[in-house]
Amino acid sequence: MTFTEAAKNKLFQIAKSSIEAGLEGKKYNPEPDPELEGKYGVFVTLKINDQLRGCIGYIQPIKPLYQAVSEMAYAAAFSDPRFPPVTKEEVKRLRFEITILSPLERIHDINQIEVGKHGLFIKKGVFQGLLLPQVAIEENWDRMTFLRHTCLKAGLPEDGWHDAEIYTFTGTILKE
Repeated sequence: MTFTEAAKNKLFQIAKSSIEAGLEGKKYNPEPDPELEGKYGVFVTLKINDQLRGCIGYIQPIKPLYQAVSEMAYAAAFSDPRFPPVTKEEVKRLRFEITILSPLERIHDINQIEVGKHGLFIKKGVFQGLLLPQVAIEENWDRMTFLRHTCLKAGLPEDGWHDAEIYTFTGTILKE
């Protein structure tokens, strides 16, 4: 997936506008953009001083990209249960990362997982967890550590992957 600089800038503008509207108690409705009409899974990550401040996304490609980015930026800012809502004081310091996901691909051999290339999605019954491809790199994890942490994110024991469905995906990472 490749996007023009104009499209990337538009996605960051949409994310920022969505959060700014949310701070005013409003909902931002971005204008449709032909270049951003494609449907993709997408995660919006918010950071302040390189520290995670929120991250939420759609795993499946259910909405046009421009709309999904708007909704997930809002959710990352105001609905990530790990953090309090973003404040007006914080908004100027936010740095945005948008990860556009490839379709999920189920694997049956963990040796197919390539750290630095793949993100992981694990599902077992009602439990599911996802870690983006860049997380393993940022944390300097090997394949097994990445797998264990994805299990923990899903609410499973570290070795819960043995009888779970494991999916890989790649991500196009846009950084501000």
